[in-house]
Amino acid sequence: MDNAALNGAVLVIDVGGTHVKVQMEGQTEPVKIVSGPRMTAQKMVDAVRNATADWHYGAAAIGYPGPVVHERPLHDPANLGPGWVGFDFAKAFGCPVKLANDAAMQALGSYEGGRMLFLGLGTGLGSAMIVEGVVQPLELAHLPYKKKTYEDYVGLRGLKKFGKKKWRREVEDVAARLKTALEPDYAVIGGGNAKLLKDLPIGCRLGANENAFLGGVRLWKPKMDEAVVA
Repeated sequence: MDNAALNGAVLVIDVGGTHVKVQMEGQTEPVKIVSGPRMTAQKMVDAVRNATADWHYGAAAIGYPGPVVHERPLHDPANLGPGWVGFDFAKAFGCPVKLANDAAMQALGSYEGGRMLFLGLGTGLGSAMIVEGVVQPLELAHLPYKKKTYEDYVGLRGLKKFGKKKWRREVEDVAARLKTALEPDYAVIGGGNAKLLKDLPIGCRLGANENAFLGGVRLWKPKMDEAVVA
């Protein structure tokens, strides 16, 4: 569907390991739905449609917690139930749907030009780069780091294991390493646990979860002439 032909508001769905957040273009507060390891794609759709039964929208954007290629999930999310790969979201919602990696969607809503690295501190570690308007989702979470992976140290498991003080030091170290490797003009740290940071790493600014909803709208109605999700 051509973006120019879109008729109506955009429904944005941010799928997470603990909650699914739903917000329609023009609204200021999302509806939260509890997710977790038993939430399948069908259960997510049913819950969202029940919560938005009286909403009127022309298209939907979904932020997906896993790799997405050509708007299709490559595999089921690590922290949710099965049934996401091959699921027909457009048919289930009864409207056109764009699906993007959740970190890429929040990154798109945080972008202010140039080369930007996005790191999302949540259940895991989301990541994306935007270079001159082109969004490239990254999968850095499970790369080797120290004795385990980046996600094990700066995701929710690391926060619970190490406590806030040591976790903050790990976030600072990981951000510095990734900035050195990827050479962004600036980095944005977002995700639900970003609010737990006392001081931001050098060269980073704080993102906001609500940027995911702006990013979802931008998937359909980009404000950047050359905005592309790779």
